[in-house]
Amino acid sequence: MPRSPRSLLLASATAVATVAAGVAWVLAGSPASAAVSLSDVVPAPVSAQPAAGVTYTLPSNAAIQTAAGATDVGDYLAGILRPSTGYALPVSTTTGTPASGIALLLSGADPSVGTEGYQLDVTAAAVTLRAQTTAGLFHGVQTLRQLLPATVEARTVQSGPWTVTGGRIVDFPRYGYRGAMLDVSRHFFAPDVVKRYIDEIAQYKINTLHLHLSDDQGWRIVIDAWPQLATVGGSTQVGGGAGGYYTKAQYSDLVSYAASRQITVVPEIDMPGHTNAALASYAQLNCNNTAPPLYTGTAVGFSSLCVGKEVTYTFVQQVLNELAALTPGPYLHIGGDEASSTPPADYTTFMNRIQPFVGTAGKTVMGWHQIGQATHTTNRVAQYWGTSTSDADLSAAVSKGDKILLSPANKAYLDMKYTNSTPLGQTWAGLIEVQTAYNWDPGAYLAGVPASAILGVEAPMWTETITNLAGIEFMAFPRLPALAELAWSPQSARNWDTFKVRLGAQGPRWTVQGINFYSSPQVPWGTQPTTRSAYTQIQAESYTAQSGTQTETTTDTGGGQNVGYVTPGDTLAYDLDFGAASPASVTTRLASGAGSGTIQYRLDSATGPIIASVPVTSTGGWQAWTSTTTNLTGTATGVHRLYLTFTGTAGTDFVNLNWLQFTAGGLPNAYSVRQAESFSSQSGTQTETTTDTGGGQNVGYITPGDWLGYAGVDFGTPTAASVTTRLASGAGSGTIQYRLDSATGPIIASVPVTSTGGWQAWTSTTTNLTGTATGVHTVFVTFTGTAGADFVNLNWFQFNR
Repeated sequence: MPRSPRSLLLASATAVATVAAGVAWVLAGSPASAAVSLSDVVPAPVSAQPAAGVTYTLPSNAAIQTAAGATDVGDYLAGILRPSTGYALPVSTTTGTPASGIALLLSGADPSVGTEGYQLDVTAAAVTLRAQTTAGLFHGVQTLRQLLPATVEARTVQSGPWTVTGGRIVDFPRYGYRGAMLDVSRHFFAPDVVKRYIDEIAQYKINTLHLHLSDDQGWRIVIDAWPQLATVGGSTQVGGGAGGYYTKAQYSDLVSYAASRQITVVPEIDMPGHTNAALASYAQLNCNNTAPPLYTGTAVGFSSLCVGKEVTYTFVQQVLNELAALTPGPYLHIGGDEASSTPPADYTTFMNRIQPFVGTAGKTVMGWHQIGQATHTTNRVAQYWGTSTSDADLSAAVSKGDKILLSPANKAYLDMKYTNSTPLGQTWAGLIEVQTAYNWDPGAYLAGVPASAILGVEAPMWTETITNLAGIEFMAFPRLPALAELAWSPQSARNWDTFKVRLGAQGPRWTVQGINFYSSPQVPWGTQPTTRSAYTQIQAESYTAQSGTQTETTTDTGGGQNVGYVTPGDTLAYDLDFGAASPASVTTRLASGAGSGTIQYRLDSATGPIIASVPVTSTGGWQAWTSTTTNLTGTATGVHRLYLTFTGTAGTDFVNLNWLQFTAGGLPNAYSVRQAESFSSQSGTQTETTTDTGGGQNVGYITPGDWLGYAGVDFGTPTAASVTTRLASGAGSGTIQYRLDSATGPIIASVPVTSTGGWQAWTSTTTNLTGTATGVHTVFVTFTGTAGADFVNLNWFQFNR
């Protein structure tokens, strides 16, 4: 791995928590109704022509229609839009050009878009994306996301409206290779963390993920011919942690997941140096036939494969063959940097011997720019990581016909500190603030290297000081989008003064997505966002800031995803408005296989006053969800940053969080989840136990004419915008009506009931209100349909602002 020998001090977990806690409060989300300019996206498009006075507003009955080969992209887009809009957004194929809704078509694009570009047309009636490939459509979807309000990224229903500025964008990349690299060798990162990073970088049209799979500190991929590489070489990491490795199935799954985001994985096995993990796994790979101890430090340049042994080449060929069989992309990265313990003549001998193995495996050689010392092979790529604009090995590579991938350490290394006070990162290549990362031209950066030799730009992330997703995000954002613009946008479209404004507009989007980022003072991020009401159900993954946690998919049907592997010392923060009166209790939805620990609710900092303390005991497993209501031991009024901190025994106690919600001491709030069985009065219904894990029981066998009444529902001053109803039905028709003050009162919402697939097949349906409600009312839920034929079960409902 390219770096200079040096001593490194790892930042403490406390420092990471401080960074995370101090970031997102400076963000501002634009009002949902404010349309984004076509030219405000990142990376900057090649051409953006607005249509004056034209906007498209996504209606609740909109559909996504795709060309026959693009349904996967349509499903991806629907998966982004459905949670925040609450719309069904069915996806279907079409052979024509739809006149309404959203269309993803593989014909009719401007010829200039090439294999990865797209054409986006927005009229008052429709949004039409055209491209020559699904990759082009996928990149166009990323632009469309940014043209919608930031709240479209939320995983719970938001109020909208969902408006896009009218006009046309024609866009295509400057470079075909636009990469990010993640070092999983210094510290190991589980597949879910890598997938999260893939999702994040795909938004900025990155199309390559370079995985640094081996180094002195760890070997991270199973090789069947040499199994101890993973079991021994993968057993530790920097600082002496447990390490880890990917099974072949896990690696293949990562490759497939990346491909679904139009990202190609480039695996790296670094050789002949940076090999202590391999040498420690097999004594025969050492010249003295003695395995060295495993290494958990951060020095470089001390290890080398034994160039004179034939077993070395058997080892290398078998490793590369197995890796090539798992990797459909065109490249195998063979490292080649910092081989200080390999004599120069041996280095050349070794590289000349192993490069043909890559071609035999059907791949193209990629290596750090020191491979310029070795013989050129067809289409070889040399990755430049130096800190100057010229280098002898680089010049040799270019003279031999190598293509050059640019990763200058003083411009593109995401593990460099932003400033001297940044708690994570290193400084050996210099400090890299956002403007430094942005203000260089890849096509004119290297002396003696023609623009035609530049393959693209890659942003490496080395992980000596980075141990979790929060750290990865903090170091990548906002610099990775800056480097992505270098790789995608034409040089003529790039300007720091306009870019920093466009970049600042990404802040609210990252806040909604829960991305932990550095709020660079060079970027105009805006002012503090509007806080959420403490009395709504707050999904755990919608945190304002975090430390040492990760968002996961969940089998729980309680809503949203979950924040998993919360360990002692971790924190989550949420900006909340408690109103004039302090809440009486808080409900926490959690799952745990551990036997102890405490979730503390604190105000204003991770060490602030405790207002509630929730004991954690085993719920029966990591997906066995339980809702626990705890009385507050302190008070909270007005606006606060609420911190959830977890205490317990390190290495033993963990917890998963799904959601939290405060309950007022007075009237129930209309915007909180209301379990169906909590009615004030009823007619012809019964409370039942339920196999649903969405909370509470349910009210079952509701037939036409039945009603449920809920007294003292306070809508406040603004009326609700929609209502979410969690129901199950085996019937095919009927309507749930929400009425005010009596079972025959004004209807404010009408929810059609269709079969959900059975009486325990629960579905959450969000319906826009057709009437208004302010102040305090009794809400009556009535059911209409055909007597004797139509039935419905209710689990809960919630009004949304």
